Amino acid sequence: MFMGFQLALASVVKDLTDIELVVGAIEGREDRFEELVRRYQRPITAYVLRMLGDYDSALDVSQEVFIKLYNSLDKYSSDYKFSTWLYRIAHNAAIDHMRRNSVNLQSIETENADGTYQLQIESPLPSPEQDRERSEWRTEIESVVKCLPAAYRDLILLRHSHDLSYDEIAEVTGLPLGTVKNRLFRAREMMREILTDRGITAP
Repeated sequence: MFMGFQLALASVVKDLTDIELVVGAIEGREDRFEELVRRYQRPITAYVLRMLGDYDSALDVSQEVFIKLYNSLDKYSSDYKFSTWLYRIAHNAAIDHMRRNSVNLQSIETENADGTYQLQIESPLPSPEQDRERSEWRTEIESVVKCLPAAYRDLILLRHSHDLSYDEIAEVTGLPLGTVKNRLFRAREMMREILTDRGITAP
C-alpha cells in the first residue's frame, strides 16, 4: 500500500510543469528539485560537453549549473521559459569555465543577414542507405562545428542541437536578436565553406 502511494506521488511529480516544480522546490520540496534535475541533466550536460569538448569538465560544469540553479530558484520569473533560463545559467557557467582555463572566446563582428538558411531538411522514412549517409553527414557536421570560433559554435549548438528559437537564444546569450541572426548566418556560411573545402556537399 505504502509503495503504491509512493509511486502515485512520483507520477504526480512527473506530471507537474516546470514552473510548478520551481514553486515546490522554493517551498522546500526536495522531490520537486530532483525532478527538475532529472528532466534537464542530460540535455544540459550534452550542451556543456559540446561547448567545452571535454567530458570531465562538462560533468563538473553541469554540476555547478545545478548548484547555481538551486541557489537561484527564487530569482526565476515565470515571464521567461524555464528551460531558456536554465540554458542561460549553463551558457554562463561554460563561458566562465573557458575564461578560467584561457580558452579563446574570440569576439565576432556581426554582418547584415536574415539568418534564415537551414543546415539540412529531414525527410520521413529514410532508407538504410540514407540512414548511413545521414549518420556520416552528422559526424562531419559535428567535426565542422568544432572548428568554429566559440562565439559561433555556441549559437549553432543552441539552434540546431537544442532547437531553441532565435528569441530564446538571445535570452540565453544576452545578445541582441539581430546579432544572433547575423552570427548564425555567418556561422552557417563558415560551415559551408569548410565543407566545400573538404569536398563535401549536403545529402
